[in-house]
Amino acid sequence: MIQVTLPDGSVKEFESGTTPFDVANSISAGLARNVISAKYNKQTIEITTPLTEDGSLVLYTWNDDEGKKAFWHSSAHILAQALEELYPDIKLTIGPAIDKGFYYDVDLGERSLSENDFKKIEDKMLEIARGKHEFSMRSVSKADALELYKKQENPYKVELIENLEDGTITFCDHDTFTDLCRGGHLPNTGFVKAVKLMSVAGAYWRGDENKPQLTRVYGISFPKQKDLKEYLELLEEAKKRDHRKLGKELQLFTFSQKVGQGLPLWLPNGAALRERLENFLKAAQKKAGYEMVVSPHIGQKELYVTSGHYAKYGEDSFQPITTPAEGEEFLLKPMNCPHHCEIYNANQWSYRDLPKRFAEFGTVYRYEQSGELHGLTRVRGFTQDDAHIFCTPDQLDDEFMKVIDLVLYVFGSLGFENFTAQVSLRDPENKEKYIGSDENWAKAENAIINAAKAKGLNYVIETGEAAFYGPKLDFMVKDALGRNWQLGTIQVDYNLPERFELTYKGSDNEEHRPVMIHRAPFGSMERFVAILLEHTGGNFPLWLMPVQASVLTLSENYENYAQNVLTLLENHEVRATIDDRGETMGRKIREAEMQKTPFMLIIGEKESNDGTVSVRKHGGEDLGTMTVAEFAEIINTEISKTLKKFEV
Repeated sequence: MIQVTLPDGSVKEFESGTTPFDVANSISAGLARNVISAKYNKQTIEITTPLTEDGSLVLYTWNDDEGKKAFWHSSAHILAQALEELYPDIKLTIGPAIDKGFYYDVDLGERSLSENDFKKIEDKMLEIARGKHEFSMRSVSKADALELYKKQENPYKVELIENLEDGTITFCDHDTFTDLCRGGHLPNTGFVKAVKLMSVAGAYWRGDENKPQLTRVYGISFPKQKDLKEYLELLEEAKKRDHRKLGKELQLFTFSQKVGQGLPLWLPNGAALRERLENFLKAAQKKAGYEMVVSPHIGQKELYVTSGHYAKYGEDSFQPITTPAEGEEFLLKPMNCPHHCEIYNANQWSYRDLPKRFAEFGTVYRYEQSGELHGLTRVRGFTQDDAHIFCTPDQLDDEFMKVIDLVLYVFGSLGFENFTAQVSLRDPENKEKYIGSDENWAKAENAIINAAKAKGLNYVIETGEAAFYGPKLDFMVKDALGRNWQLGTIQVDYNLPERFELTYKGSDNEEHRPVMIHRAPFGSMERFVAILLEHTGGNFPLWLMPVQASVLTLSENYENYAQNVLTLLENHEVRATIDDRGETMGRKIREAEMQKTPFMLIIGEKESNDGTVSVRKHGGEDLGTMTVAEFAEIINTEISKTLKKFEV
């Protein structure tokens, strides 16, 4: 008999040789029908793998990330079989599951693939899937594996096998198809009911531009046809919400090849949007006791050598700037924290002075590869809403919880209600990636976990995701389309105070090291605006909208009254514009709708005579006729629903 521990901590006894499927069946017939993947003692296995020793078992369905991974990995095998049957002379390489779907890299020789071929490949994949062929793993000797792929004249598989140890090589079989594989599959191909090939692209073998270029075929699959339909509809909605498209339509930002890739230019609407976001956070920070500081865009190379950022970013970032002085080198600022350490060092502090909270909207620069740049979400120059808190060890827990309060206030004011917290710890098996002592890491990690518990956050722990200088608490936000984004981060750092020899005088009259907290609720202004654009579809919270109302005149006869209305709106602190062009009212309304203007104030003869406006809401709702003061009250009431005052 063996003992199997389930995720809820319960322990069950089974005969040796019992499979994960048998365990699922012992729990419920429904689970047995839906289980598609498993892990035993943290190792991915098939649900048909015999269990022969005590261990911990996790069963996965389509609703679990690991279940989707097995589903899509299996689908990659089906794709490979389909390609091989349709094009027998091709050479297969690798085909992993990815975040959304899977791909397979193939050497097509002289052949090429295009989207015109997708339907034929999809039909073949579904034909294979309907056969309900079982996925079966088997061990193969290195010699036999090499012999197989040498016969097939497949140098890619041969190269992979040559780098594997004899006794660790496994093949996966289904139907007439065999592939080199580590495991983690569906019970059979019949689970795949819907398939869609998404794109085809070039990819170098093993990511090396000096090696052969392959063809990468991307696809996605689902257990139900309706799941595929919903996914494709979601993709269409995502295209409509793409921040690059909306940013252009709303005239928020642009890029220029002459300025340089990855360096956004903020247009007047975008600059005004940024300013409102900054002022919003500055007001909350002021209440929370932060002091604003300003640091330069460059610093001496030695500054970043001391901080460790040069070792982290130096080789792959912008290269040093030399000056006429021999041996003098500067770097574009990759992070604000070294500068803030030196601001702290400008004075001598007592424990009575702490905590010191320095905040800055500081622009930093990192050289991202051109292929990785993407609108505002991946740029080379970006502004962080950075702050660094220097406190005593006794103040750490309280300060960390106060930062959590600030982050939650930001999220609530901007409509990000669905999120989880991720406690990112260092990888204990790979400590050379990080700086600092084991003792300091243990203290920092415990402080974050304690604060997350005290605030009642829904959090998960991710080992190996810490920053190189300290653990962190990241907020993973789910947007309106169900996509997860990392927004807002808080980090505890015992290491930079050591590196910069930061001190304060304690109550014992001795010198002590402060603890440093890094925090950025927005993360970066660029990425935050991009995510907010896609989350809201450009319909920002009313308090943030660049233009809250547009005054539309029926004819030039009402221009003077429109100017009076605009003045009254400005007196009520409502941001508004006038559209008095000689266009039809229908066109003016359509264009205001496209600009996501929340309210349209229509002015004609009746309104001009009565001193009123006719109010139309974005989306078409008619709110009727009212005075400007009554309309301003509607604006203020709606803003008060989302923009609360920050309470310390």
